[in-house]
Amino acid sequence: MPLAISADRLFTPEQEIPHPIVVISEGRIAAIGRRGEVALPGGIERRDFPGAVLLPGLFDVHIHGGAGHDLMQPDAAGRERFERHLFRQGVTAYLPTTMTAPVEPTLRALDHLAGAVEAAVEHHPSGRARPLGIHMEGPFISPAKPGVQPVEMMQPPSAPLFERFWEASRGRMRLITLAPELSGAEALIAAAAARGVTVSLGHCDADYDSVQRAIAAGARHVTHAFNAMRPLDHRAPGIVGAALGDDRLYAEIIADGLHLHPAVVRIFLRAKGVERAVLVTDAISATGQGDGRFRLGPIEVQVEGERCLYNGHLAGSVLALDRAVRNVIEFAGLDLNLAWRLASFNPARMLNLPGERGRLVSGAPAELVAATPAGHVLEVFGGS
Repeated sequence: MPLAISADRLFTPEQEIPHPIVVISEGRIAAIGRRGEVALPGGIERRDFPGAVLLPGLFDVHIHGGAGHDLMQPDAAGRERFERHLFRQGVTAYLPTTMTAPVEPTLRALDHLAGAVEAAVEHHPSGRARPLGIHMEGPFISPAKPGVQPVEMMQPPSAPLFERFWEASRGRMRLITLAPELSGAEALIAAAAARGVTVSLGHCDADYDSVQRAIAAGARHVTHAFNAMRPLDHRAPGIVGAALGDDRLYAEIIADGLHLHPAVVRIFLRAKGVERAVLVTDAISATGQGDGRFRLGPIEVQVEGERCLYNGHLAGSVLALDRAVRNVIEFAGLDLNLAWRLASFNPARMLNLPGERGRLVSGAPAELVAATPAGHVLEVFGGS
């Protein structure tokens, strides 16, 4: 049955519509506009959210798990639990993210994640976030800046090995993080870009010139800026300088108040601008589970409050994406529309996804969130 949803305001996000109404039919937005200007079919179901804001569904392009499930594990029940957990936070789409592991387990993980993406294309039940592709974080990263990724399992950049990963993903790989300064990286970047995979730079000790060559080869994003990379120096700007100053690059941050000081979040957004900044969680299986020990790919992480630790180092997060949006509102003084854009519209543009992903317009997927003006999720709509 078609559904009409109304609220106080709607952000597309390119424009604001006051007193909006959205008509949903067969998983798509059939009509959108101001109340009184959109014709409604007889017998349509109505939902009204007085004082609320309607926004596009959130999209997390860097997430390893949650609700007790690690996404590298082939557990369909665990993945369903995880996707329902995400959906309640306003996340309607995500990229399941792998981490550095031995080649054979990585190939198996890509295979089962490709199956999840393919199943979601055919039919994805309501109430669950939808996997839109796969993000590979590693193994082509630098031992100099590993974070908690296992150094002994890293691989030198190799176009033939990338092709094995691509084939295992059955063409469902959307994003890959690699270190641009490593020998063979530029050839790998070109090979990935030729396949339509967005290349992100991260876990690296790259200088500024290496990043410029990577951009020329086809790189267009930076993974968790400032973390696990060469720091900014006034005489050697490195990858952080390129991320902040080069408009050809998008860049993501983990705005949990732990990975970056709130003042750095403000600096980042002023330098990068809201057009090229992306919010991610880098969340792990522990998200929503309290304290304890949890899986992150091939390693085990200790969670204490909001800190995920491995040998004393931060190991992902237990951040929710809607909380990241509210944090950016608090840390940087952005209004809700701009902060929400960083986690919905911008990720889709960074990946150059076809269609109207991340927008509320006629014909777009009917994935939207009713939220308070402060960014607290009231209800989420989506599925097919």
